Amino acid sequence: MAKPTLADKDYLTPTEAAVFFKLSRRKFYKLLEGGTFDFMAMYGERKLIIKNDFMKYLAQPGVKEVLARDERHINKKRLKAQNLA
Repeated sequence: MAKPTLADKDYLTPTEAAVFFKLSRRKFYKLLEGGTFDFMAMYGERKLIIKNDFMKYLAQPGVKEVLARDERHINKKRLKAQNLA
């Protein structure tokens, strides 16, 4: 059985969410440290991101821009290795 792509998943780990939505992992993890959100589900100690709810959160004005990754500083080789999609 093939491993599902990030587009097929309903729940993502924070790292998967950062890759899928092209966000800065550092900024995204800092946001998650700030508390709980409607788009977050806890599974024991693990934080999971509910993709549809997070898409609604990102649709708010200015949110995506604040969390977006700065493309000028990305090591292309590392990004290709981390691409989980």
